[in-house]
Amino acid sequence: MGKSLAASTTIAIDNRRTAQQIKDAFSFVITIVIAFHGSGYKTFKEFYTLHVLPGWHEAFPNLVSYTRFVELMPWCLMLLCCFLHTCTGEITGISFIDSTPINVCHNCRAHSHKVFKGLVKWGKNSVGWHFGFKVHLIINDCGELLAFKLTPANVDDRKPVPDMTKHLIGKLFGDRGYISQQLFEELYERGLQLVTKSKKKMKNRLVKLIDKILLRKRAVIESVNDHLKNICQIEHSRHRSPFNFLVNLMAGLAAYTYLPKKPSIDIYPKDLPALPPAIF
Repeated sequence: MGKSLAASTTIAIDNRRTAQQIKDAFSFVITIVIAFHGSGYKTFKEFYTLHVLPGWHEAFPNLVSYTRFVELMPWCLMLLCCFLHTCTGEITGISFIDSTPINVCHNCRAHSHKVFKGLVKWGKNSVGWHFGFKVHLIINDCGELLAFKLTPANVDDRKPVPDMTKHLIGKLFGDRGYISQQLFEELYERGLQLVTKSKKKMKNRLVKLIDKILLRKRAVIESVNDHLKNICQIEHSRHRSPFNFLVNLMAGLAAYTYLPKKPSIDIYPKDLPALPPAIF
């Protein structure tokens, strides 16, 4: 009886140690992939072999080889998604929505691309045709992420809006691609007003001055997209696995939340005390 109790206790201790080792492994993988997206390196291999392996042994004494690290990355995808949801910003009542294409390869190689076969589609925007995915983003007036969603490139911008805005209130500003009477009514019933620019053939309608001002400030989300692609590097054509692509995307979004300066707007009146408060 005593031997069996001691054996079971030893197994329980070993299991706890194994669980802790797994947690430590996932934590250092998540930390390194997020750090890469804020490092300025163009490729993860260069960052890991030239920066992490030579200089980060004190912080991570159990570093593995580059090949082994790439094998571990897909296993932390779920934890990375959960962590990213904890990095979202504060709901201020003023939100901006937009989508940006994520190309997985050059258009001329789309017919032979097989890594994302069955997952990506052709899409078209004001710039032209692109082959890959589309990231839908919602930010507040401080440039903080509120919601995000990944879809194939051919999905209409209006389709994911109801799911992305379930927790939002106030006003949501978007471009002409979000014009929809049905979508407006659905969001308005939940306490969220969708504000968009009018198309040329639409009838004129009264719009509050503050709404016109904020519509002109909608370009702030374009700056966020630029930061995500050029600083946090959420887009490149070197993926060899859909799981590693998702890890790259989630880590890039997480790295953006740590940027010290984010694109933002100052909407609070300082030099207009004569205007009635109702305008704002």
